[in-house]
Amino acid sequence: MNEVVHNRIAMLRAERGISRRQLAEALGVHYQTIGYLERGEFSPSLHLALRIARHFEVPVEVVFSTEPFPRLGTPTPPAARSA
Repeated sequence: MNEVVHNRIAMLRAERGISRRQLAEALGVHYQTIGYLERGEFSPSLHLALRIARHFEVPVEVVFSTEPFPRLGTPTPPAARSA
């Protein structure tokens, strides 16, 4: 079973003007770990996922998902809006 975890780390970093290295230092991980996460080459532990969400001050579901995130500017389907 292929368990891909999609994330918005790169988008959140860009919004806040944070480099991979700065985020890694804040989280206490190697900067390459952030790159692996962003590219989907590595899935974070629950502990790391929660720390990343806390760093960005958002719920973990804003950062990580088992489903691909819709592209920015893509309209939300009517069925999803009423759910």
